[in-house]
Formats: sequence, structure tokens, C-alpha cells
Amino acid sequence: MKILIIEDEKDMRQNMKATLEKENFLVELAGTYKDAMSKIGIYDYDCILLDIMLPDGNGLEVLKAIKEKGYGDSVIIVSAKNSLDDKVQGLDLGADDYLPKPFHMAELNARVKAVLRRRKFDGANLLQIGNISIDMDNHQVSVDGRDLELNRKEFDVLFYLCTNQNRLVSKSALAEHVWGDYIDQADNFDFIYSQIKNLRKKLLDHHAEVEIKAVYGIGYKLLVS
Repeated sequence: MKILIIEDEKDMRQNMKATLEKENFLVELAGTYKDAMSKIGIYDYDCILLDIMLPDGNGLEVLKAIKEKGYGDSVIIVSAKNSLDDKVQGLDLGADDYLPKPFHMAELNARVKAVLRRRKFDGANLLQIGNISIDMDNHQVSVDGRDLELNRKEFDVLFYLCTNQNRLVSKSALAEHVWGDYIDQADNFDFIYSQIKNLRKKLLDHHAEVEIKAVYGIGYKLLVS
């Protein structure tokens, strides 16, 4: 799962990043309005943590741009500007939650997971695809109730494909979502082929009722058998 933190305060930004990385989230950072607009214009995120007070612009304008362009990113406003008007305006613009500063990092983590459960799992704790169950909170996968041991990247690839079931996912979109925004600097996608190959074998060995189908020259699609 991929998170963008838009926060101008460096120490806060790094603390939030460290907290979420401990939960196995892939975290990208933006410290200004300009950086934020650049990132959301190019990359996709599962959740955006958005500060209202940015040195070169208003975070609510970032939120407005996200919603006007129809992006599916979940947005949690994280701001010290804790007036009722700002909260109401943010929620009216389409924010999923509002977390006033100061806050405990444990609460931040809980809010992010709650928003993602609502968006990805319809509020449930598990994602069920065929005979596969995915527990996002604990990064666990089971097939017919038996644990499937995956490394972190294998889990992230499977989760991303499952949340885009029956949709064609390009190699570049998969790479960027699982490995980060700077993956476009890579010369090739050999690292993806390796993870997909290992993941396919593990799914086959456990008789999973899904198939990762390669679409030559484009990407992958997850199909239920």
C-alpha cells in the first residue's frame, strides 16, 4: 500500500514516515504545495496525508485538485489549523477523515488503516478473492485457511493485483505502486518478472483459485479461476 505525506514540517514528516514504514507501507514525501501537485499529477496513491498549511499554498487546493480530476486516492487531512470551518470545508471537498495536530502516531496509523479498509475492503478486515484471504493489517495471506508465506514485495504485488481484479495493470503502474515513485529511473522491469514468477509458483503450489495472466508488452491481470 502506497502513502503520500504532504507536510512541510520536516521532523513531523519523518516521524510519520517512520511510523507508517514500520507497518510495511510504501511512503513518499512532499514538503511543499508545488511538490504535492507534481506528485499527484504523475503518481497514484492509496492514501494521502495532507497538511492544510503549506509554505507556498493551501492544502485544500491540493484536495480540490485531487477530487476534480477524479483520482481515487483516499485523503486524510492532518493539520494544526483545527477550526471547524476548515474541517467542514475539507470534508465537503471529499476528504475521508480529519486528524488535528498534535496526535499520537498510533492514532495516525489506526486512521490510515480504517480509511483503507473502507475504500479497499468495504469496511471489512479481510479481502476475499476466490479461496484467498488477505489481511492488510497483519500482512498475512491464506489459501483455504492455510498460511501462504510471502515476502513483502510478493505481498504488495498480490494485494495490488487483487484490488484491481480483472483490470489490466501496466508494468509501470505496478512497479511504481509497489517500489516507489522513482522507479521510472530503472532501465528495465526484470525485478517485477522475478517477483511475479515466485508469486505464481507459490499460488500454484497452494492451489489458489486465481491466475496472474501476463498481457505481452503491457502488464498483468489477476483472474479468478
